[in-house]
Amino acid sequence: MPVSTSNSSDLVLSCKDVALGYGDFTVLYGITLEVSAGEVVAIMGGSGSGKTTLLRAATGQIVAQRGQVLAFGQDVAAASAQTLQGLRKRMGVLFQQGALFTDLNVYENVAFPLREHTSCSEAEILDKVLDKLDAVGLRAAAHLRVAEISGGMARRVALARAVVLEPELILYDEPFAGLDPISMGITARLIRHLSDRLHCASVLITHDIQESFAIADRVYLVGQGQMKAWGTPETLSGSEDPYVRQFLDGAPDGPVAFRYPETPAFEAWLGQQQGRKS
Repeated sequence: MPVSTSNSSDLVLSCKDVALGYGDFTVLYGITLEVSAGEVVAIMGGSGSGKTTLLRAATGQIVAQRGQVLAFGQDVAAASAQTLQGLRKRMGVLFQQGALFTDLNVYENVAFPLREHTSCSEAEILDKVLDKLDAVGLRAAAHLRVAEISGGMARRVALARAVVLEPELILYDEPFAGLDPISMGITARLIRHLSDRLHCASVLITHDIQESFAIADRVYLVGQGQMKAWGTPETLSGSEDPYVRQFLDGAPDGPVAFRYPETPAFEAWLGQQQGRKS
């Protein structure tokens, strides 16, 4: 179990011996982690390891089967609808595919949260939107429609929208997925820059090792339903743990087996197929 090294007053998000799942099925169990203000934390693991389930728990989309998920010191599961809405306003989310409104231009996409959640004047909205677009290098693209920009640019617009309310916690769902190497490098640099500039906590849900290790303060590695390892990128890079090594080295076989295990259900099915041929 990770040992707490954070001042409780700085904690933005924490999980304490959490089990998460859907219905009677448990995806993750015994999960303990902490994220403090100003930190970039990467939650890593293979496809289907439960990374995105953690993100959903942080935003109150699912309730922990056991343990506590605390956002800004408040138990997310025990929060009223009004309190949960208030917690979410303190968060920004960068969705995996950007989730931009295709019928709005770049400027209006970034302005959308300000129009929905604040009473800012149009002059204030203009200043805030152009400031955030400038931070991601796209101030001069404000007038363009979504169809006129590249996938990498769209991800940067989505990032500007995620931070336009200057949240205390930003959640990134696979921020590097589908990007070319240049766009990946730009996105990684922006995540680190914005976290430092806003002194906000940043949580990356990802399986991209190179970019995440370059910017993360801490890394949590989940797999096989549990927390497998945690520490700084340097600590994990030097780990001799078989699961960590397989994940970091991309080895095809190891604790995560190459071959799907045979089960009684498979044997029964195979027997039926062979019986039909005889």
